[in-house]
Amino acid sequence: MNDIRRTILWVIFGMSLVMLWDQWQVYNGRKPTFFPGATPAASSASGTNPAASAPSAVPGVVPGAPVGVLPAAGAPLQPQGGAVAGERIEAQTDVLKVTFDTEGATVVRTEYLKYANMDDKLRNFVLLDDRKDLVYLAQSGLISATSGDALPTHKSVMTLAPGERVLKEGSQALELRFESPRVGGIRLIKTYTLARGSYAITVKHEVINEGNAAVTPQLYLQLLRDGSKPPGESAFYSTFTGPAIYTDLKKYQKVDFTDIDKNKVDVEKTSSNGYVAMVQHYFASAWLLGDGIRRDLFLRKIDANLYAVGMIAPLDTLAAGQRKSIEARLFAGPQEENMLAALAPGLELVKDYGWLTMLAKPLYWLLDQLHKLISNWGWAIVALVLLLKIAFYWLNAKAYASMAKMKAVNPRVTEMRERLKDNPQQMQQEMMRIYREEKVNPMGGCFPILVQIPVFIALYWVLLASVEMRNAPWIGWIHDLSSPDPFYILPIVMTLTTILQTSLNPAPPDPMQAKMMWFMPLAFSIMFFFFPAGLVLYWITNNVLSIAQQWVINTRMGVPPKFHLPKF
Repeated sequence: MNDIRRTILWVIFGMSLVMLWDQWQVYNGRKPTFFPGATPAASSASGTNPAASAPSAVPGVVPGAPVGVLPAAGAPLQPQGGAVAGERIEAQTDVLKVTFDTEGATVVRTEYLKYANMDDKLRNFVLLDDRKDLVYLAQSGLISATSGDALPTHKSVMTLAPGERVLKEGSQALELRFESPRVGGIRLIKTYTLARGSYAITVKHEVINEGNAAVTPQLYLQLLRDGSKPPGESAFYSTFTGPAIYTDLKKYQKVDFTDIDKNKVDVEKTSSNGYVAMVQHYFASAWLLGDGIRRDLFLRKIDANLYAVGMIAPLDTLAAGQRKSIEARLFAGPQEENMLAALAPGLELVKDYGWLTMLAKPLYWLLDQLHKLISNWGWAIVALVLLLKIAFYWLNAKAYASMAKMKAVNPRVTEMRERLKDNPQQMQQEMMRIYREEKVNPMGGCFPILVQIPVFIALYWVLLASVEMRNAPWIGWIHDLSSPDPFYILPIVMTLTTILQTSLNPAPPDPMQAKMMWFMPLAFSIMFFFFPAGLVLYWITNNVLSIAQQWVINTRMGVPPKFHLPKF
């Protein structure tokens, strides 16, 4: 039995070392050794915006190729009519400031008026952007379904119709209308509608055939992003950054940039529902198209560090003089779970809880309900952990009761081990006899705790993934539950409670196990100095409630709480 416990401890210790080493590699700017993530941002040798020189991300088809087949990365569509770069146009609502480029009426910047930048709290957070160190754009345009004829694309310079650019008091929506020149006999009109309080922008694409021949256009919607991690990402915990596709058939499919590099992408290629998205910690963007509209889905690498995810929707053949409208929505905003679920089926999955989603979603719901009652996310975390402790009270009671029995027989076991240290086989037999006589199960304290581990890991991911924690205060010096404690008070308290909890547990008879029992929690506590304050608060609450329950149970069983220190 001791051998089994020793093996389990060594496995946990080894995995912890592996994870710590991997994150240390990332922290020092090197590639992870064991768990590779996204490719680091490639530096621009010329010092220019990489979007300016990158091959076009439009999934156009070469003449004669079937619909949906992507051209080689070196086969870009060229700007129409020798057009030059467009003008930047800024529009603003009560929650969002959006910058458009008249070249393609592309969304090139989104600034959030209710979310602060984590590195500089005096500035607003920016998601989409077009600068030297970050390229993240939302593009749309037309390609031909039957030939390589030029049509208005995201490279066509468009004209903005006169109108308001700031949402006025009392108004519920703001419209911006962009009109392209005639290209291949086709004129494209894009109308963006920004609504009050919303991060979803309605985009109406009106296609007008002003030529003399019938045309069969296709609408493409795509998100273009470089493969770098968002600024300020922690080296001590990992979150996903990259494209995702959702369909009813295959559900949520996220794709690492490295899988695109290696051509190891296995996603649904066609569908009549779903969305495409770019995801990062706390925020996401997505193109949403109505159900029932057939679309081809694609992921591709544009250049050394530029990627695209998008969809192509075939339109009906337009005879001369005909027009066709198709409406889509561009979401670019925070991963507020309830808001995402209301926008489109499955969109809330961009807030990724991983394999524990089934446990995490009800935990988030309960946390949200507690916040509505308490109006403070910090106290809501404390209340949620308290409710979980109450729910698992009897399981914990059994675990601590088993530990108390182990503590009571430890003197006998220690004396026996010393007496039979030269006879390991007899020592094992004698130890099992003592456990049978005292009705002690050495693993009795482990099983009840193992049952709870998935729940508390799920809660960990809920707290880590919830954008509601950004800039959310708790008390006193904690002004942001998503940032580390600026004075390290919470991590120090957590370390002390961890030491106290460990000292209350019975010391294993094996000296190596006893040392491991102290080393693991202390190493774990050091990592929490770099974790968000909300996560540390959750762990402190769990520790304090566990200590209180263990103290009460030990006292009731006649095993007075006794602290023991490690003997290194």
